Amino acid sequence: MGMTMTQKILAAHAGLDSVTAGQLISAKLDIVLGNDITTPVAINEFNKAGFDKVFDKDKVAIVLDHFVPNKDIKAATQSKQCRDFACSHCVSHFYDVGKMGVEHALLPEQGVVTAGDCIIGADSHTCTYGALGAFSTGVGSTDMAAGMATGTAWFKVPSAIKFNLTGKLPKNCGGKDVILTIIGMIGVDGALYKSMEFVGDGVKNLTMDDRLCICNMAIEAGAKNGIFPVDDVTMAYLTGRSEREPVIYAADPDAEYEKTIDIDLSAITPTVSCPHLPENTHPAAELTDIKIDQVVIGSCTNGRMEDMENAYKVLKGNKVADGVRCIIIPATMQIMKECIERGYVTAFMEAGAVVSTPTCGPCLGGYMGILAAGERCVATTNRNFVGRMGHVDSEVYLASPQTAASSALTGHITVPKEV
Repeated sequence: MGMTMTQKILAAHAGLDSVTAGQLISAKLDIVLGNDITTPVAINEFNKAGFDKVFDKDKVAIVLDHFVPNKDIKAATQSKQCRDFACSHCVSHFYDVGKMGVEHALLPEQGVVTAGDCIIGADSHTCTYGALGAFSTGVGSTDMAAGMATGTAWFKVPSAIKFNLTGKLPKNCGGKDVILTIIGMIGVDGALYKSMEFVGDGVKNLTMDDRLCICNMAIEAGAKNGIFPVDDVTMAYLTGRSEREPVIYAADPDAEYEKTIDIDLSAITPTVSCPHLPENTHPAAELTDIKIDQVVIGSCTNGRMEDMENAYKVLKGNKVADGVRCIIIPATMQIMKECIERGYVTAFMEAGAVVSTPTCGPCLGGYMGILAAGERCVATTNRNFVGRMGHVDSEVYLASPQTAASSALTGHITVPKEV
């Protein structure tokens, strides 16, 4: 029996000729990731277990991104613990103020992760790196601690769902509209502990930023991971960037999938996820009477350069509606620098938006855009659970940068024009 792409990567890292769905394995890790929220817990467990060194200083990554720059004493204390640990163990990939970025945008950008890797991260959106042809998944802080010490992790090999993509997206749609459409189809548990494997002729029409966004939200369908095949788009992105030589795996022709779902990209429309679950999706055109108070464009889902460019195309020369707060957060320092060089930051400010240093900030209700009772926000983030961005009586509507920026100009959910 053939193996899926995910199963091939796991078999290779487990030192096995083959694996099957449901099999328990121990696999070697290429990267172990944590952030300023999850790493302190992992450090405590690491110390409690009596470990005195990390398995490889070049394969541990710690990114301070959730509450950095520190918002309060607790955040500062957690960050200091991370700094002290990274220093004492000579962790190569430690990213603090001035170097940091939102972790799942930063690691691909910096070449820390690459095709064929097996990656765990103490953050549920670690599944982002499947866009590069890697197996990556979120784990708890205890697993992170064990991974930092031993360089291994155990997995139950997931079964897979094949998503066969055809066609090309309309110009006013992006990867966010694709993944919201899929989650609306299958539900937040539609891929529970499964691998979402994206294939088909339509893949070549998706940019790397589209793919990173799609894999980022695989967890919102309950998936263990999302993954794309390695093609010319992937290699163009990885060339000159990856620290390690990419290793390319491809699914066998007779690989077994639980089911196949066909997605015609040309039929995708601007899509919005309404409160309070990502599966509660509707075409933006059906929601134009919903007034909003805030727009957030950024996060590990949609804070990349292409997202900034799409926001710029909408906002340039226009004005944010009165009564709307528009917050734009480039996901890394490199992206922020490029936004400045391209004149995007000036255009955003002239439109009436504010621009923040990279941070997860408002996505998890941390800071930089907390909602009061009764307020509504259109956000390019990945979750809209009750109280996710502030008060339990606030509402978050998930959308693409195009839709979010268009809504900022009108004060209500708005279908973006094709730009």
